[in-house]
Amino acid sequence: MTSGTAANYPSLAGQIVVVTGGASGIGGEMAAQFASQGARVFALDIDIAAGQALAAQCNAAGGTGGGTIAFRSCDVTDCAALQAAILAIGSEHGRIDTLVNNAANDTRHDWRTLTPDAWDACMNVNLRHHFFASQAAHPFLKAAGGGSIICLGSISWLNGTTGMVGYTTAKSAIHGLVRTLARLFGPDSIRVNALLPGWTMTERQRKLWVDAAADAEIAAKQALPGKVEPADVARLALFLAAADARMCTQQVFVVDGGWI
Repeated sequence: MTSGTAANYPSLAGQIVVVTGGASGIGGEMAAQFASQGARVFALDIDIAAGQALAAQCNAAGGTGGGTIAFRSCDVTDCAALQAAILAIGSEHGRIDTLVNNAANDTRHDWRTLTPDAWDACMNVNLRHHFFASQAAHPFLKAAGGGSIICLGSISWLNGTTGMVGYTTAKSAIHGLVRTLARLFGPDSIRVNALLPGWTMTERQRKLWVDAAADAEIAAKQALPGKVEPADVARLALFLAAADARMCTQQVFVVDGGWI
C-alpha cells in the first residue's frame, strides 16, 4: 500500500463504501485508500486470510485517517450471496455511498481449448457480478441521495491482447453496462463510470506474468516511463467517488501510462 501521497477528499469521510475483490491487489489498495480518507469500507472477497489481514492492518490503532475496513467473505459469482451481503451492509447503515465492482480473474487461457463452462466462469467473475451488485446497491445509493458506482474494466481488449479471450470479452462489455446503468440510475443522482487500469503491478501480476519480456513490452508501449501501481488506480477511484466528480457519469477513465 502507498499512503500519504493521495489528495484529500473531505466528501469521502464517513462514506459507506463497498469494494468487491477488496482483499488484495487493486481492490485491496482501493479499500485501504478509501479508509485513509475516513470512509467505512466493506471489502468482499473469497480470500479470507488476505481480507482479514488487510482489515487488521488498516484498523490498527483505531483506523487510518478515521476510516475502517470490515472484511466479509463473499464469492461474487454466487449472486444470491453477493446481493445478501450488500443488502446486509445497506440495511445496517441505511445507505451505501459508493460501490466499486472490482473483483476479476485474468488467468490466461488458450482459445482452442476453452470450454463452455470455462467461458461462463469468465463471464460470471468478470462481468455478471457488476450488474447484480449494482442492482442490489441501487436502493441504498438512492437512499443516500445519490452516489457512485465504479466498474473496473481493462485496457486488454483495446490493446490487442489475445491470451485470455473470455476475460477480454467480459471486460469489453463493461462499457455497455456502464452506459446503460448511468442512464437508468442518473435520475437518482447515481453516477456510473468505468475505470480501466493498464498493466498494474499487483503481487499476483509480478508473481505470475511480469518478467523481463513484460518489462520490455511495458517500456515500449506506454507513453510514460515506469509502471502502473495499484495506488495509481485507487487514487482515480477516490476522485470518482468524491463530490468533486459530481457531474462525471457514463464515462471511461483510463490509468495505463498512455498505452492505448
